[in-house]
Amino acid sequence: MQNVMQNVVQNAAQNVVVIGSQWGDEGKGKVVDWLADRADLVVRFQGGHNAGHTLVVDGETYALSLLPSGVVRGGSQSLIGNGVVVDPWALLAEIRRLEAQGLQNLSEQLVIAENACLILPLHGALDRAREAQVSGQRIGTTGRGIGPAYEDKVGRRAIRMADLADPEGLRLRVDKLLQHHNALAQGLGLEPWIADKIVAELLAIAPRLLPMIKPAWPILEAAQRNGQRILFEGAQGTLLDIDHGTYPFVTSSNTVAAQAAIGAGVGPKALSYVLGITKAYTTRVGAGPFPSEQDNSIGERLGQRGHEFGTVTGRKRRCGWFDAVLMRQAASLGGLDGMALTKIDVLDGLDEVQICVAYRLDGERISHLPGNVDAQARLEPIYETLPGWSTPTEGLRDWAALPPACQAYIERLEALVGVPAALISTSPRREDTIVRRNPWE
Repeated sequence: MQNVMQNVVQNAAQNVVVIGSQWGDEGKGKVVDWLADRADLVVRFQGGHNAGHTLVVDGETYALSLLPSGVVRGGSQSLIGNGVVVDPWALLAEIRRLEAQGLQNLSEQLVIAENACLILPLHGALDRAREAQVSGQRIGTTGRGIGPAYEDKVGRRAIRMADLADPEGLRLRVDKLLQHHNALAQGLGLEPWIADKIVAELLAIAPRLLPMIKPAWPILEAAQRNGQRILFEGAQGTLLDIDHGTYPFVTSSNTVAAQAAIGAGVGPKALSYVLGITKAYTTRVGAGPFPSEQDNSIGERLGQRGHEFGTVTGRKRRCGWFDAVLMRQAASLGGLDGMALTKIDVLDGLDEVQICVAYRLDGERISHLPGNVDAQARLEPIYETLPGWSTPTEGLRDWAALPPACQAYIERLEALVGVPAALISTSPRREDTIVRRNPWE
C-alpha cells in the first residue's frame, strides 16, 4: 500500500490537458507542440478531422487534423482515443502527407484505441445533404461526417476499429447500420448505400490500420504507473461543446477538459493541470451568436493581421474583441489552471483595445451567457477600454520586454477571467513563448 501511495504522489503533477477556451482556432497547435516536446505520450481525446492544428517546426509548416501533435516531434508516442471519431481514409492520407514532408515511421508511433468509432463516406454525404436542406441559418458544419458518426455511436450502431479484425461480424454490423441510413437516404433523395461495397472498402484498408489498433487504457495506465508525462490534446473549443456551448451552433462532442478522461480511457484524477488556449481577441467560424464581434474595420484588421482563415475549411473567421464574460464561464466549465494567451502580437499598433466585461439583455446588465439562443442573439456587449501599444511584441520571449500597456492588458484579462496567463505566445514559432509558469512543473 505504501508503494502505491508513493506512486500516486509521484505522478500527481505529470499530466496536462489542453483545451480551447473559446470557439476553437485559438492557436492550440503551437502550444501543444511546445508541450509535446516535453511529453512522453500525446493523446487526442475527442472530435474528428474537422479539427485543424498548424505547427511550425524549424521553418516547416505541418497541418494536422487527426494525428496528435506529438507525431511531429518524434520523441513521444501518440494515441487516438476512443472519444475521437476516425475517418480511416483521411487518417491514412494525413500520414502519407506528413511522411512526404519528411516525418518517418508515423504508423509505428501511433496507437488507435480499439473502441474508437469510424466515420464512413455515408456520414459525410448525410452531413452535407442535411446542411443543404436546412432552411434559414445553417449550423456551419465542415460536412465531413463528424455529427452523423457521433449519432451512430450514441445509437449503438457504429462500426468501431476493433470490428476491422472480424470480417464476418463487420458485414453484420454494416447491414444493421444501413437499415438506419438507407431509410435516411431515401428521405433525403440520396442513392442507397451498398453493404458489399462498404465492407470491401473497409477490408481493403484494414491491413494498414490493424497494426495500430490496440486497447488504449492499459497503455495509459502503464504510462501513469511509470511516471511518464501525458499530454491530453483537445480539439475545437469550450464554446462549441455539445452541452455547454452556444447550442445548436456547436460541434457534436464534449470539448471541455472532463472529456479528456472519458475520451482517452483514464480516471479523472489523472488530469493534473488544465491549460486553456486563449486568443488575445475572439474569433469564430460559421453561424451562431458572437456578442463582441466587430463587423467593421477593426474586425477586418484583426482578421488580416491574425491570418484568420480555418486550417481545415479555409473559411474566413469572424473577429471581435476579447469576451471576458465567455472566458470566465469557460474557465469555470473547464476547471482551468492557466491560460496560454496566443496572438497578442496581432493587437500591436492599436491606439486602444477593448474588453467585453458584461452584457445588456433587454435593458438588464448580466454577467453570463444565457442558454436560450434567441436571448444570446439579443445580447449587447458592455466594453472596458484600455490603452493600446505601439511597440511590437512579435517574437518576444521575456515578460519584462513586453510594453507596459500590453502587460496591463494581460493582467486585466487575468483579473477578469480569474485565471493566470501561464504562457504567452508572441508568434507562430514554437520558441517565441513567454513562460510565466511551466504547466509541467
